Amino acid sequence: MEWAPIVANVIAGLIAIVLISAVAIVLRKMAHRLITRVVQRASSDRPSLAGRLRGKDVIPLDGLDAIMAERRRQRAETMGSVLKHVASIIVLGTAALTILERLSVPIAPLLTSVGILGVAIGFGAQELVKDFIAGMFMLLEDQYGVGDVIDVGAAVGTVEAVTLRITRLRDIDGRVWYVRNGTIIRVGNESQGWSRAAVDVPVAYTVDVPVVRDLLNKVVEELWQDTDFRDSIIVEEPKVWGIEQISGTAVVFRVSAKTIPSRQAEVARELRVRVKAALDGASIPIASVA
Repeated sequence: MEWAPIVANVIAGLIAIVLISAVAIVLRKMAHRLITRVVQRASSDRPSLAGRLRGKDVIPLDGLDAIMAERRRQRAETMGSVLKHVASIIVLGTAALTILERLSVPIAPLLTSVGILGVAIGFGAQELVKDFIAGMFMLLEDQYGVGDVIDVGAAVGTVEAVTLRITRLRDIDGRVWYVRNGTIIRVGNESQGWSRAAVDVPVAYTVDVPVVRDLLNKVVEELWQDTDFRDSIIVEEPKVWGIEQISGTAVVFRVSAKTIPSRQAEVARELRVRVKAALDGASIPIASVA
């Protein structure tokens, strides 16, 4: 029995296995590096949302841009992590099958077994797959992000964490909700782009409407000139929309202000304080609305 051909075949097989493994590692590393570069570009290359909100009068709002930048970074990193896992599975799986074939191991029965196992797992994990697919589309479409106040039907609260499987919310009472992405049918986002603070001011039916309107216009003008709110919280000059309701006892005026996301409650509270002070100073009573 001649050992030379056997030894040569073994050496050739080992060399082939090493080369296949090396190529797989290099390809995996290149794929990960490419994905990382795309993620970095996606998370850093962004226009100023504040500039778009202000139209031609572009005044940067650092806080708003920082919020949107953080959301874009989180979304890009999550998708990058998923893509890296997929790339690793494809590259390393292909290399493993190639090595088995090189070792003369029949892979047809293995592929059949893997296919049957995949079908069985698919039937048993339908909800999990549904959650992951819904989570991927949610991230790609930027439906919501960490820090947003959203309404998902079962719960309303601030988003604390977003993964491909679940979304974690904390409601106003401090209760934490874990909502599976696959169960979310619709989402109401109160924090995307901009928010609006709307305050209704009911006054007595007998008051002079132009006087009240002028008084409210003065209030919103003072708020707009306040440097603690302008350009940092309020993104557009507040407006008095006019009479919203009329009843036998009251006339209701509505005041509105466009704010950065999730800051509308703060602006509404400030508006109420200033409106009350102005009405008290003008001796205009606040009426009750039936």
